[in-house]
Amino acid sequence: MKLISCSSNPPLAAAVSAYLNTPLTEVNIKRFADQEIFLEVLDNVRGEDVFVIQPTSFPANDHLMEMLIMIDALKRGSAQRITAVMPYFGYARQDRKTGPRTPISAKLVANLITTAGADRVLTLDLHAAQIQGFFDIPVDNLFASAPVFVPYVQKTKSAKPLMVVSPDVGGVVRARALAKRLDVGLAIIDKRREKAGISEVMNVIGDIAGQECVLIDDMVDSAGTICNAAAALMEHGAASVRALATHGVFSGSAVERIEKSPLSEMVVTDSILATDKTKSCKKIKYLTIAPLIGEAILRISEGRSVSSLFDAVPSRG
Repeated sequence: MKLISCSSNPPLAAAVSAYLNTPLTEVNIKRFADQEIFLEVLDNVRGEDVFVIQPTSFPANDHLMEMLIMIDALKRGSAQRITAVMPYFGYARQDRKTGPRTPISAKLVANLITTAGADRVLTLDLHAAQIQGFFDIPVDNLFASAPVFVPYVQKTKSAKPLMVVSPDVGGVVRARALAKRLDVGLAIIDKRREKAGISEVMNVIGDIAGQECVLIDDMVDSAGTICNAAAALMEHGAASVRALATHGVFSGSAVERIEKSPLSEMVVTDSILATDKTKSCKKIKYLTIAPLIGEAILRISEGRSVSSLFDAVPSRG
């Protein structure tokens, strides 16, 4: 088995490498003056089972292109099997036509990865589960909820009753799964905009008065939805509100918005590389997914079941 890290999230790749006790294969990645990407794998990969770790986060286009070129290099180097390990799958929000003459970019990205020569994809909390069907190669879509978030919430919860909250109707399935594993109640934020230019009206479905509320989502981008939901919960009598999200995109003024919000904390995984700005925010906390990704890689390489990782990551000690 060979592990290769592209340039998107080297700390995560290093942590996965440490978990598996397998060194990262040395690669040379550079850019020409016009930013054209060149790379070279500095080790023999002929007949090897190779895993390329590359979340396609900002800058999404550069990181996606880098992964495609890496896959092509490995294919031409006669690797036996190439698995694209994409903890964060960019373009996942463009999973359907939203109007006339608009693309389905997630499908295009799936085609590009397959055509480049990948034999398998390993990802985490796809924004839209149906993207798995865009590929004609196997896709393993892991979930951070049970193996990462549940132990953290159980460890840090207060004496107050707990309530899991979905920030919108579209995330109810995800929130229900977390509530079931924690054996607590479920509430839903119903947001609607009555007229153009009129701010959203947030209605809370469920009795959250006096409860410690936990918002759960797959990603936080501008943080507008999650912060507005937190404010609505506090207005309806919640004792406290914190949020969990797998992917911390944090674009624009998201960090400032979180700092000013009533959220006690914003917990995300390290699927996307932390920046100096997010590290400096006291409310943002990172949980590692290295054991989850590492264990999945090990099981794929050994031809064992991955589905048990939906519940927990077994101890290696």
